[in-house]
Amino acid sequence: MRVSKSKIVSIIITSIFAICLLLIGFSKNIYLKPNTYYQIYLDGEKIGVIDNDADLYNLINEDQGEIKDKYNIDNVYPPKGFEVTKLLTYHDTVNKVESIYDKIKAERNFTVKGYIITITNENSEEENSSFTINVLDKSVFEEAMKSLVMSFITEEDYDNYINDTQPEVIDTGKIIENMYFQENISVKEGYIGTQEKIYTDVQELSSFLLFGSDVENKSYTVEAGDDIASIAENNKLNVQEFLIANPQFTSANDILAIGEEVNIALINPQVDFVYDVIEVEDVEEKYETIVKYDYSKSSSYKLVEQKGVNGVYRTTTQTQFVNGVSNQGVTQVKDPVVIREKVDEIVIRGRKNYAGNNNGIYFDDGTAWAWPTNAPYKITSDYAWRWGVFHEGIDISGTGAGSPIYAIADGIVRSAGWGGMVGKSAGYNVVIEHPNGYWSVYAHLIGMPDVKVGDTVTRKQRIGSMGESGVATGVHLHLSVSIGQPYGGGYFINPLRLYN
Repeated sequence: MRVSKSKIVSIIITSIFAICLLLIGFSKNIYLKPNTYYQIYLDGEKIGVIDNDADLYNLINEDQGEIKDKYNIDNVYPPKGFEVTKLLTYHDTVNKVESIYDKIKAERNFTVKGYIITITNENSEEENSSFTINVLDKSVFEEAMKSLVMSFITEEDYDNYINDTQPEVIDTGKIIENMYFQENISVKEGYIGTQEKIYTDVQELSSFLLFGSDVENKSYTVEAGDDIASIAENNKLNVQEFLIANPQFTSANDILAIGEEVNIALINPQVDFVYDVIEVEDVEEKYETIVKYDYSKSSSYKLVEQKGVNGVYRTTTQTQFVNGVSNQGVTQVKDPVVIREKVDEIVIRGRKNYAGNNNGIYFDDGTAWAWPTNAPYKITSDYAWRWGVFHEGIDISGTGAGSPIYAIADGIVRSAGWGGMVGKSAGYNVVIEHPNGYWSVYAHLIGMPDVKVGDTVTRKQRIGSMGESGVATGVHLHLSVSIGQPYGGGYFINPLRLYN
């Protein structure tokens, strides 16, 4: 078959054209191969493109020597909100790593790797019920928490509990049944901004956990005649709070050196350390003084017909402590075992020349005071400063909700019901005026008292039942005694003075 010349030319042109297209396509494929770059973001906003992200990380780490020296670390990292994504592009314009670094440095603080501890009080009604603590080393936090615990219990008790080596209680003694922190504590590794507070010192973190961030660094220089009780009293602390703030002392009887510096800051624990104590102890039950009157003798006459003997009973008490203070709501005193029966004292008093007072009630100083609750009981809070506020009485727990409350002496009921003379925080309460200027207050009763205003009551008469009404953390009796009307010109005294 013969092919025409024109057809041959056409075939040649077509082939050349195809070869050219192939070559062009091949060249175009080479030209269009994308570049691999890195897009940099801060809080989602693009700030530039670089060709090597490793160079940026290295520059940050190398240039931030001051941060590394401050925290004694080897690596510094980009700030929070920093993000890198791989970018495939046909463009070939990139930013210098140094310029991106300068932008970051101008807008953000860099980070260090450490541990973020989140502490949350799930029982709190406050909106901001959680806070965080930043550390570079977990051991700093662990040692600081242990130091906080050591503020409330001895190291020996702590070690015995942790190692399960608490001595067995044979006759008397105590053990810690349980200990824990009330808050939920989570620890996670993460990146911490260098503008944030980072704890590197155990003592500094311990101080924060015990006193809070707003604590004033208050100290006192011991002078001649000072003791722990007087320094505490003069600075609105109770002795226990002073000992917590000054762990170098273990007892109120410890000797202070003149010129010694002591901490008088008010503690404000940032976490609640809870521990349950079971204690078996022999407790004295003070004898009652029964007064008989001889109308043939003068008022100066006094004869002890039968000498009183204190009883002794062995009781088991289960008490929950929160930051060293007993939680009245879970203080339980179990039935006692009598070791020695008490013998009441009988006193004969003359009354021939007694003029009497206009309410017809006779009163004998120091001989007629009755205890306001049944035994066994536990004094859970003293007449003392407590968290910077003076506690104007004593708290008595352990006899249970609904157990009887007694008048401590003869008198006339001046207030009975909710609030009244002593305020709503006292809940249901009774106020009794006694002869010779004494008044007594019985607060937090379970409900309406058994007496009403104007009633004349006698020593050891039941006037109500133990409860937790008003501002109370658990079932207990708050007993106050004043000379003169409470909150009406009188002044409070320690109720225990009546029984000494």
